[in-house]
Amino acid sequence: MDNEDEVRGQQFLNKAQKKLICTCSCVPSYANSNYEDAAQFLHKSANSFKLAKSWDKAGSVFIKLSKCHMKFDSKYEAAKAYVDAAHCYKKVSTKGAISCLKQAVTIFMEIGRHYIAAKHCKEIGELYELNQDFENAKSYFEKAAEYFELGDGPTLAIQCKQKVAQFSAQLQQYQKAIKIYEDISKQSLEINLLKYGVRGYLLNSGICQLCIGDIVATFNALEHYQDLDPTFSRTHEYKFLADLAASIDEEDVAKFTRVVNEFNKITPLDSWKSTLLLKVKDALKAKEMEEDDLT
Repeated sequence: MDNEDEVRGQQFLNKAQKKLICTCSCVPSYANSNYEDAAQFLHKSANSFKLAKSWDKAGSVFIKLSKCHMKFDSKYEAAKAYVDAAHCYKKVSTKGAISCLKQAVTIFMEIGRHYIAAKHCKEIGELYELNQDFENAKSYFEKAAEYFELGDGPTLAIQCKQKVAQFSAQLQQYQKAIKIYEDISKQSLEINLLKYGVRGYLLNSGICQLCIGDIVATFNALEHYQDLDPTFSRTHEYKFLADLAASIDEEDVAKFTRVVNEFNKITPLDSWKSTLLLKVKDALKAKEMEEDDLT
């Protein structure tokens, strides 16, 4: 069955190519009609190749379809064809998928479809994340957040900013992560449905603050968080950060470990938080050993 679909795909592709060749010798009034006919054949060809699971061929034909749509100035359809190509390439080539999505984003932005462009920037970010390319992932989640805000999608913009902060911390750009977490805390406090997330953002900000290793700045940050959200000082998350800060100030590794374990029993720590807290603990251990050597 797959072979029949592939044969059918090639037949439709051949018909499309004949139409495209004819456009070269046509007067302009007939050229658009030929491009439209070619686009129909290309669409059928790509779908046939998809049924045959010939993902490379399907992706390639969708790209031809996009270029064909551009010939008669149907930019929205051209962008959609690039998205269809990307979803085919996802099966065989992350690089190919990213390339097509970038083309789609460019066209969607040209025609003012900011919300759709944002969705596909987010998709690009997710593909980079899968490849452990956190720098590019961060860049595309940043674009997604910016475009969601242009397209009146504040909730999705905040979700994307969280990812930017997460990647920033993974890349040891702690100050940038802290600023983002504080900014989205402020934004969320203004939206009733998002207020519940503020304690989590401030917790993440506090953990990034601990990673910097300036205990005075950490205590100042805790005061600042109370100014941002007066209810924060009554939360489990605030107590956790305050106890961690105290254990670091006392240079007590055992206490630090105990505080983390107790919190983890009530609120399981995800791998991102665990990794950062382990860095803080290792730095505290190193300082303790250094002081032991001096004595």
